[in-house]
Amino acid sequence: MHVQVVLFDGFDPLDVIAPYEVLHAGGTASDGAVTVELVSAEGPREVISGTGGLTLRATGAVDLQRADLLLVPGASGRVGEPGETPEEELGAGEWKRDEFIPVLLGRTLTTGLPALLERAMNDPGITVAAVCGGSLVLAMAGLLEGRHATTHHLGLDLLDATGAHAVRARVVDDGDLVTGAGVTSGLDLGLYLLEREVGPRIAHAVEELFAHERRGTVWRTRGPVPAAL
Repeated sequence: MHVQVVLFDGFDPLDVIAPYEVLHAGGTASDGAVTVELVSAEGPREVISGTGGLTLRATGAVDLQRADLLLVPGASGRVGEPGETPEEELGAGEWKRDEFIPVLLGRTLTTGLPALLERAMNDPGITVAAVCGGSLVLAMAGLLEGRHATTHHLGLDLLDATGAHAVRARVVDDGDLVTGAGVTSGLDLGLYLLEREVGPRIAHAVEELFAHERRGTVWRTRGPVPAAL
């Protein structure tokens, strides 16, 4: 399984590094059955996160011929140029703190990423995964209508508003779409993907290595639909 983790300007570092390290360790534990790389829609480049200017390097471009799994992180930090206040960017009286992340995520819609994600979602050979606000990137691009997904708890209403079925769970497995909730859920998402794709013994070995006990509910699209409670 080859995993491409997608970087975009303003990404949340933990959304990237947590699943990257888990999946990389899974590759070691499985004798190379899992490989993982950092990519961007634009190709190799330095990509600035939304947290303190931390930068990671995308070593390649999103390549749907090579990827078995495409993982989309969320965003973090403030909107605006260094030294610019939010009020200066958006206009006096228009700024609210909780608008930072949606604006950063919305900026991805002006790049080549949404078209690539749409192709990936329509490819039966590719699984698309997302951590935290990464689900909202997919949703705002119009790609989650009718699908089950989760995101950070503050974004669940927005997820519903796009036509997705928001699920309050740590990880949501909707077949070829697997999503994780808030930022630290990237660890649990990565471990779940290892368990699903290469087996529970590999996932447990990585879990022990990281001294991390998985938490929360994994929701799957299996079994009968429950009656109203």
